[in-house]
Amino acid sequence: MTQATTKVLTAHVPLPLAEKVDQMAARLERSRGWIMKQALSAWIAQEEERDRLTQEALADVDAGLVVDPLAVQAWADSLGTDQPLPLPR
Repeated sequence: MTQATTKVLTAHVPLPLAEKVDQMAARLERSRGWIMKQALSAWIAQEEERDRLTQEALADVDAGLVVDPLAVQAWADSLGTDQPLPLPR
């Protein structure tokens, strides 16, 4: 098995958060480092997805694929009434 190249990162975290990491590590019978790698990987994936969606939305705006804000406001105002408007497109 090939050992991956690694780099040590240091971070100061509040004690309650560190205690939760330790509790999770004990519960899962994993190391603190494993827990931190999982958390960091999940956060990075979330931020990459957020960036992808933002770029996609900006491309839609550039292409003119937007909904008129007045139509959105009228739709929102109609919610909860006897005759709500259809979702604007």
